[in-house]
Amino acid sequence: MTTLKAGDPAPNFTGTDQSGNTHSLSDYKGKKLILFFYPKASTPGCTNEACNLRDNYKELQSQGYEIIGISADSAKRQSNFKNKYEFPFPLLADEEKEVIHAFGIWGPKKFMGKEYDGIHRTTFVINENGILEQVITKVKTKDHAAQILSN
Repeated sequence: MTTLKAGDPAPNFTGTDQSGNTHSLSDYKGKKLILFFYPKASTPGCTNEACNLRDNYKELQSQGYEIIGISADSAKRQSNFKNKYEFPFPLLADEEKEVIHAFGIWGPKKFMGKEYDGIHRTTFVINENGILEQVITKVKTKDHAAQILSN
């Protein structure tokens, strides 16, 4: 789906989180950043993935990582998701799909025999200099932190 690969510069992005705060790639210069894109807040796979990152947040932070979750959900839906599961990281509400399109992960999907356009669950690990270190397209929702840390 995405044509981005490890070694490419991360697309510059700006998005607004569940509380109306703005986040841009430049805010994270000098830090490692995990951007995880998920199809829909509060659905089983997305909840497993985000909770796994939450449960391993201290470990990821000890390795120098910051985390941002992104979907096309509204700020209210993101806020409900964040509060319900007590995520320590922001969730961008990309309703216009600007960040989603910048990373090239919107496109045709199949689910239960139906074809539709949606977000392809993908995680981008960006280094301190804004370069993609990892592009994970086969996300293990229940073991995602280990997947990130194993590289």
